[in-house]
Amino acid sequence: MTVSRICAKHGIKPHRLEGYLASNDPNFEAKAADVIGLYLHPPQHAAVFCVDEKTAIQALDRKDPVLPLSPGRAERHGFEYFRHGTLSLYAAFNTKTGEVLGKTAARHTSAEFVAFLADIVAHQPHGKEIHVIADNLSAHKTKAVAEFLEAHPKLHMHFTPTYSTWLNQVELWFAKIERDVIARGVFTSIADLKRKLMRYIRRYNEQPKPVKWKYFDTTRRITPGLIVTGH
Repeated sequence: MTVSRICAKHGIKPHRLEGYLASNDPNFEAKAADVIGLYLHPPQHAAVFCVDEKTAIQALDRKDPVLPLSPGRAERHGFEYFRHGTLSLYAAFNTKTGEVLGKTAARHTSAEFVAFLADIVAHQPHGKEIHVIADNLSAHKTKAVAEFLEAHPKLHMHFTPTYSTWLNQVELWFAKIERDVIARGVFTSIADLKRKLMRYIRRYNEQPKPVKWKYFDTTRRITPGLIVTGH
């Protein structure tokens, strides 16, 4: 109790642990400025999409029924469950409108990524400039992707700095669908999981909300000279 009182007095919490990951990208500032610039000052008459995939979403079915929350008691799930397989979700977040173009796939290879890029192009007016923000996953930088970009010169890829996926706004939307659908979901099959994911996207697009990206405190500007950037 003495140790506990001393820790409480001085605000020390040794039981807590926080992790961090510093980017080691030598071009961090230039890449970050490119991405943030697309948010704050997007090119006129162009569409800007944040793209990524949420992989290995499990179709979990509870063996016992879920007991709903009630006064003084949290929602209760049975410990045992059935695993019906996994599914990947591709999403393109429109930074201007907040709308999401979604597609599910059994795998997340370069072929699926190229097919999703084709879907993005198909959903935009012919000849419109499209800017896609993505992370540095190897499937995003294959020969097949390069060939697709060469065949579609109006599509431009912008990659976030290494270990800086947090700059991609679609990650905020993935956190939302995780809370609203996946975390507490009960899925009787892969088909049921796909149906509920796509139904959520359709409902979300009825009242989409863009991210209000602000950059107003210049004292917190990230530069290569800062120790926290790892440069």
